[in-house]
Amino acid sequence: MNIALWSVQGLLAAMFGLAGFTHGFQMEKARAQLAWAKDASDALLRFVGTAENLGALGLILPMVTGILPWLTPWAAIGLAIIQILALFTVHLPRKEYIAIPINGALMALGTFLITNSNHKE
Repeated sequence: MNIALWSVQGLLAAMFGLAGFTHGFQMEKARAQLAWAKDASDALLRFVGTAENLGALGLILPMVTGILPWLTPWAAIGLAIIQILALFTVHLPRKEYIAIPINGALMALGTFLITNSNHKE
């Protein structure tokens, strides 16, 4: 189970880290690639990018360092909330149905971490 948890943590951290970097630091690239980002302010993109980057770090660092490992499931909860908000405030109202499976998969992986992240290694 530990291998599965670390694999999911690594996958989610990579996905949210890359998305956060794009949203927070490459806003023009985000606007070129993502329809919702075209209508978003710079401040919103930076906020989303910062939240995703902090969440990605929160998935890995507490467990790797052994410092406050209980923060890992909270990071997963925060990232799941980001996906819920993206789903209901951005993608469904804009009828961007192609994004819904991605949101669902990320929420499912986050839920897996939330329910199983009591490992100590």
